[in-house]
Amino acid sequence: MDKQKPQPKTIPNSSSVSDYIAKIEDQQRRVDAAKVCALMESVTGEPAVMWGSSIIGFGKLHYAYASGLEGDTIVVGLAARKNALTIYGLLYHDLNAPLAAKLGKVTTGKSCVYIKSLEDIDLMVLGKMIGIAYKHRNALSADA
Repeated sequence: MDKQKPQPKTIPNSSSVSDYIAKIEDQQRRVDAAKVCALMESVTGEPAVMWGSSIIGFGKLHYAYASGLEGDTIVVGLAARKNALTIYGLLYHDLNAPLAAKLGKVTTGKSCVYIKSLEDIDLMVLGKMIGIAYKHRNALSADA
């Protein structure tokens, strides 16, 4: 009996990025999300694509785990959460650690940066961090 491989839950789709941003309830978070989306598109050269119902992704990265889980994920991405904008993929391998310290008032997770307001951060530093994460995307897939 063949066992079916687990499938990733968050996959790219044809949903509208602009519709997603327009539906962000908090006006300032909506404006900030649009600015970060434009910055990510400019830095990566990739179009903004919805992944699932709440993540805007830029670039695609293939992964395969020993468990059999295999699929694609974003290289870098953005989601407007209730309390902050979440920027995915910036802190792998400590490549951006020196810049993260200069970013401004943020909190961080394993690979994410959480931004309450763009007024609290240096957008030039964020742009550099996005560029570094995108440039080193192939190194990330080796660790999956």
